[in-house]
Amino acid sequence: MYDIIIIGSGPAGLTAAIYARRAEKSVLVIEKETFGGEITHSPKVENYPGMREISGADLGERLMSQALDLGAEIEMDTCIDIRTGDNFTVVCEREEYEGRSVIIAGGSKHRRLGLPREEELTGNGISYCSVCDGPFYTGRSVAVIGGGNSALQEAVQLSELCSHVTIVQNLDFLTGEKKLQDILASKDNVSMIFGVTVAELVGDPELTGLVLKHQDGTTETLTVDGAFVAIGQQPENAPFASVATLDQYGYIVADESCETGTPGVYVAGDCRTKAIRQVVTASGDGAIAAIKACKFTEEHR
Repeated sequence: MYDIIIIGSGPAGLTAAIYARRAEKSVLVIEKETFGGEITHSPKVENYPGMREISGADLGERLMSQALDLGAEIEMDTCIDIRTGDNFTVVCEREEYEGRSVIIAGGSKHRRLGLPREEELTGNGISYCSVCDGPFYTGRSVAVIGGGNSALQEAVQLSELCSHVTIVQNLDFLTGEKKLQDILASKDNVSMIFGVTVAELVGDPELTGLVLKHQDGTTETLTVDGAFVAIGQQPENAPFASVATLDQYGYIVADESCETGTPGVYVAGDCRTKAIRQVVTASGDGAIAAIKACKFTEEHR
């Protein structure tokens, strides 16, 4: 029996583990894939307080080491359900784990293009976050793949840094807000290509261009220094639907309190509904959720 079971080992989950262990609570962190979460795919992080520059992998490693040094336990397993009762049973593929409280911190993944070498070129020309990586392309030419609000917001921000921004949209029109469309239309360094899909990533070892396929089957190559993929994010919250409400996109409905509506179950990081998804906001959620979970376990022993 653990005081707190944390599902996910990204910045939110590991920060929660650090706070909970410092409060002398027994902690189990369950991770199904990669310790450190999505941030480990970022080659350089320059916006985490106190660290002028660090790779995402190193940041994840430091967070994990700190949690382990404080006494947190970690299991590699995949959660498939949470059962309620006198305590909580986290049902995983290999085993079941008992806890007095649960923090869901599974994060969300940027939707990939699904093209060969995409993972290899991530951090070498392919990015999913203009806030994180935009400054690396100052004065250079980039593409933004997508046409919704997220893509247009990325394009607006990049237009302030880059020499040219090309929006690549598979539809014949943009789906983002008209206000964002108007902002981009007023910029001389922004152009748009409609009715195309990205068929191939060009460049080795770094991205140098995109092969675009038109609706009539013809192709062209767009030369760019970088490409920002903004076709949405995908949380994996289906196993938690019994203890938390999911919105239409699959995110757990919760505000800054990190409360799910089920007493003793909290949510932290990118898997919850929120306006800003950054590593520092995920860590903030982790601290809040841990403090609340600690209080819950003390009141329900």
